[in-house]
Amino acid sequence: MFTSTLQTPIGLLVIEASDDAVQYIGFKDAVEEDQSDLTEIAKKQFEEYFKGKRKEFDFPFSQGGSEFQQKVWSELIKVQPGNPISYAALSRQMNSPLAIRAIASANGKNNLMIVVPCHRIIGSNGDLVGYSAGLWRKKWLLDHEAKMMGVGQAVLSL
Repeated sequence: MFTSTLQTPIGLLVIEASDDAVQYIGFKDAVEEDQSDLTEIAKKQFEEYFKGKRKEFDFPFSQGGSEFQQKVWSELIKVQPGNPISYAALSRQMNSPLAIRAIASANGKNNLMIVVPCHRIIGSNGDLVGYSAGLWRKKWLLDHEAKMMGVGQAVLSL
């Protein structure tokens, strides 16, 4: 496993990759770096993201999970920056209106923060809920993306 880190406004971002794909993106206190071309490409794209110059990522990434989890993560990627949606809206989008808790569980198991934008899913009442890296980071990311998209404030799609 190869590792690169990036100091961001919300903490130390850690990028871990195999030879073929980035497999982990998250926040940690400290790690040893053993960079690869792939982790450095991802790091550069994150630098652009945090400067407000990139909305999407195009490096290869993957994470293990059940078929249902993979489906949830694929749907998360479709949620546009500056336009968070509720868990209920995501469940309707997936044609699984009764699977809200299962969707929330899959969302919580996402190991590719920001790239698979689990931070864009919020409570139906607009509350920030369930972000393993801390709700303060979720709020920062949503505000950052709203500014990038020129909407000033994230707009909830119910």
